[in-house]
Amino acid sequence: MLNTIAAIATGNVVSAIGILRLSGEDTFSIIDKVFIPSDGLSMSQHADRSLVYGKLLSPDGDILDICLCTKSTAPNSYTGENTAEIHTHGSPTVLSLALDALFAAGARQALAGEFTKRAFLNGKLDLTMAEAVIDLIDSETKQAAINAAGQLSGAISRKTDKIYTSLIDITSHYYAVVDYPDEDIEPFEIKEYSGLLKNAADELYRLLSGYERGRVLKEGIYTAIIGRPNAGKSSLLNLLLGYERAIVTDIPGTTRDTVEEKINLGGVLLRLCDTAGIRDADDTVEKLGVMRAVSAASSADLVIVVLDGASKLSAEDFEALKLADAAKASIAVINKSDLEQVIFPHMLKDFKGEILSMSAASGDGLFDLSACISRLYPLPTVPAGEILTNARQAEVVRRAHESISAAYEALISGMPPDAVLTEAETAMNILAELSGRAVSEDITHGIFSRFCVGK
Repeated sequence: MLNTIAAIATGNVVSAIGILRLSGEDTFSIIDKVFIPSDGLSMSQHADRSLVYGKLLSPDGDILDICLCTKSTAPNSYTGENTAEIHTHGSPTVLSLALDALFAAGARQALAGEFTKRAFLNGKLDLTMAEAVIDLIDSETKQAAINAAGQLSGAISRKTDKIYTSLIDITSHYYAVVDYPDEDIEPFEIKEYSGLLKNAADELYRLLSGYERGRVLKEGIYTAIIGRPNAGKSSLLNLLLGYERAIVTDIPGTTRDTVEEKINLGGVLLRLCDTAGIRDADDTVEKLGVMRAVSAASSADLVIVVLDGASKLSAEDFEALKLADAAKASIAVINKSDLEQVIFPHMLKDFKGEILSMSAASGDGLFDLSACISRLYPLPTVPAGEILTNARQAEVVRRAHESISAAYEALISGMPPDAVLTEAETAMNILAELSGRAVSEDITHGIFSRFCVGK
């Protein structure tokens, strides 16, 4: 960690502003070689966190840009090291040349996630907060962004640190009583500590119970749109996306394969899969498309059945409704409400899912579909950041909950103190994995390998 890293923090696309970042002990000497403030002072002489106007130079002294620079002195920075940022015009060429200048001045290319990894290793972030950084970058809905920002501010850490502290109190008291029997130490009160363990187990259970919704919040809901040919499946996909992603014609069997896209509907991220029309097909390619449609419906979290409301219910419609009923959640959309209807909700009385009418052609009823999705996937009523979205974190919380529950049962059942102590210490070690107090190098590498370069 005695070397200085540099990277382009903004993407390799044309934009108004581009940012290069540096971190390490030689940051200020490097920045003084490539950035010349207009006031005649060196950049290292300027105050922290102030934007300084000046010239960005190539190794040959050519002016690459007229831009801004800022610095932060260790330990008061994101990484805990000396850091600097150069804010240039957003030309990929300028950014690339500027990065080369930083390398020539003594920096090296930062690895993916290395800035945040240094922040973790230097104690500026714990592991749950570091994981929240990439979740915030990857967030695709407002709720996902708010939850990730809450975790970045330490929402999970504050809750689990409180539990960790209570376990320290319990174990230290146990050791004091056992190791110093002749000392005047306050006797161990089962009622007091059983309450602490019960509360700790309940808190972890509440965290864990929100994970399934948190997974949906982060990854989205795999949603299959099924129905017979020409019911309006592709039209519905295009309406939801806001552009013509799928080809729409009056010819049955136009969609031959699955078409997948992501959308935010009702505050919920849907991974939509438009499928081939379900029917008996003679064409080999169309048959394969129908098989894929059935497969998509079988593996989907949510199935939306599109029915042609202007045509009588057919055998293919009932087959599609049956497929949808087997899913975790389902919605029957009676489409083409702008035409004279011959299908009405009461005709689908055996259908287990939600039923609504709309027109994919005009957009009428889209609000009702959005509201329906929101009802099916409500967010837990917990403070921002307390929804677990991370599989690693959920597994750690599950194991800690098991150990604390075992400690509680051992305590109230009158088992020897050693049994309670063993489970409480196991829970402490597990919770240490959550925050990163004790975590293997492989786990750390796996977490930060998800990051982009420059973060």
